[in-house]
Amino acid sequence: MAFLTLFLCGVVGGLLGGMGMGGGTALIPLLTLFGVPQAAAQGVNLLSFLPTAAIALSIHAKNGLIRREGLLLFILPALTCSVPGALLATFLPSPVLERAFGAFLIVLALFRLKKVFLAFRRSRR
Repeated sequence: MAFLTLFLCGVVGGLLGGMGMGGGTALIPLLTLFGVPQAAAQGVNLLSFLPTAAIALSIHAKNGLIRREGLLLFILPALTCSVPGALLATFLPSPVLERAFGAFLIVLALFRLKKVFLAFRRSRR
């Protein structure tokens, strides 16, 4: 894969990740679009997430954008479930991972569209 393509994928993933929007939502499809296998794209996303998240977290915390109440109730199950999730991803073939990620993105988009539609209806009243 060309250096410029990887660089641009990193720019998009970094910008979205830094804003807290989930850079992997763009990075994984972009990498797979350019021929990276799904499992490898997910691994690259996880690796790039670590420094991006650390920097973004410090900036958001400095600006008072982090709510601390209920944080452990979110973090503990997420950490606990990350181990079985990672193990599952290593055993699933790439086509299954691609379909699961695609289905996740479609469901996410439908929820967002519903929210936008309901907000639009409320604003018209």
